[in-house]
Amino acid sequence: MFRILSPAVAIALVLGGLSVQAATAQAVAPGLTPHVDLNASLKDGPGEPTFSGKLFNDPPPPEGGWKGLANLLEALTPGVDTELPLTSSQITGRISQMLDQGRSEEALQIIQKRTAQLEQQGGIGTDVQLMFLHGRALAALGRDTEAIDLYLKMTTLYPELPEPWNNLAAEYVKQGKLDMARDALSMSLAANPNYGTATANLGQVQLMLAQESFRNAAQLGVGSARSKAEQTAEVLKK
Repeated sequence: MFRILSPAVAIALVLGGLSVQAATAQAVAPGLTPHVDLNASLKDGPGEPTFSGKLFNDPPPPEGGWKGLANLLEALTPGVDTELPLTSSQITGRISQMLDQGRSEEALQIIQKRTAQLEQQGGIGTDVQLMFLHGRALAALGRDTEAIDLYLKMTTLYPELPEPWNNLAAEYVKQGKLDMARDALSMSLAANPNYGTATANLGQVQLMLAQESFRNAAQLGVGSARSKAEQTAEVLKK
């Protein structure tokens, strides 16, 4: 069951408009670990999702659909056999590999082409894997605001998936929004209490918040707070 958030926190999570004020100028905080796919949640979730996408070897789309995507896939990933239409999972698997290789701009081209093709086909539902990979590509390209908007959309459409909440938290940390990152991770763990990545990330965010509190206390004259802030910083570096 999801933890009930206060109205103020809920509004902040949806709008993404609140930020944590840093007590002092500081080095960029270490980032969180983003998740890279949704396979575990989609396989282990309640029932087979209806939004997993259609097979490419279903009735062929009109010209400008599959062929355009096939040509792009062939150009960007030589050796891919595009004579036979690829399935939806094969395409998202190829995109994920490109992102893992740091080829984010090329992956984004494929994502945009695939999204346009699905819209042209008028299929029912959304390819949730493709949407998640879109968020990864935007984040990798430094388009953090767009990535946040996309992950927020996913948490609205599929609140039962823990991974979008986790990646949303990673984006909030980039922007210094630690309270919002903590709340997003709490939602991720509400969706799946055994999600190890979110558990570790929550611990890291809590350390960041502790470091910020110690720095504030040091500014207010608490003698031991500065050394504790430094000790916390050392832990975060490990």
